[in-house]
Amino acid sequence: MRFVTFEKNNGNVRSGLLLETDLVVDMNEATNGNLPVKMIDFLEQSESNMKIAKGLLQSSAGEKGVYQLNEVRLKAPLPTPKSFRDFYAFEQHVKSARENRGLDMIPEWYQIPVFYFSNHLAIKGPEDKISMPINCNWLDYELEVACVIGKQCRNISAEEAEDYIFGYCILNDWSARDLQRQEMKVGLGPAKGKDFATSIGPYILTKDELENLRSGKGFDITMKARVNGGLLSEGNMKDIYYSFGEMLERASAGVTLYPGEIIGSGTVGTGCILELGTDVHRWLQSGDVVELEIDKLGVLKNSIVNN
Repeated sequence: MRFVTFEKNNGNVRSGLLLETDLVVDMNEATNGNLPVKMIDFLEQSESNMKIAKGLLQSSAGEKGVYQLNEVRLKAPLPTPKSFRDFYAFEQHVKSARENRGLDMIPEWYQIPVFYFSNHLAIKGPEDKISMPINCNWLDYELEVACVIGKQCRNISAEEAEDYIFGYCILNDWSARDLQRQEMKVGLGPAKGKDFATSIGPYILTKDELENLRSGKGFDITMKARVNGGLLSEGNMKDIYYSFGEMLERASAGVTLYPGEIIGSGTVGTGCILELGTDVHRWLQSGDVVELEIDKLGVLKNSIVNN
């Protein structure tokens, strides 16, 4: 099942189901109010709400609350997550990015999965414009997978974690590399280099849809990034070093995770300009179009504009 948030022609924003027939179902309208308007509220009671939502999969054109995809505008599937933690889980990315800065690999990276908090109130969706951050000249994309928490949990093991994941989506962790480099010299961050925008979408795919693609600690799904139509990044989620289960084990240690929180995987190998090097591609500029494509998860497209 693919869950979206979309805007109708009248300006109303609703949570919905995206069907294979390019139809979008307004879950609140189609169930006469039995399902909530907002995706965050749907996730609060995800197990019971999923039972109702499954009954909408056979919806067809002309039925109440059913719209053609080209009649609506998709927004971030979870516009206001409760939090956003981003991990650093792909070894190739970490090694290459550090080598490009003249740094050795740090042994502590192999001991624990690490993450930082980013701005959960600056979430962007498909086709949204990304404003160049103030004083930024080194704007970068980052090709990632995110999971969405569907049940409250605390102190869970990696083996238990799957029960608490609702689904997955594409994530672009936009980065102002020059701002990030400056602030991290102080020993804190990243913060200002990240807080201006994070894109997710175009939909949240429920976890069962990926189960038959499980490989290693991840899934056998190809991940690609294009800038202005040219392929720059290509990797596979199965190459991840830390599983989402291990990430959730770390995040939930002594801390309660709630439905509607987002966990990012970190960047796949080759998945950003910092790693590729500016001899391969310059930093992003106003007018550039960035497309992230991941098997089963769709295409997430954004364009860069001046602030």
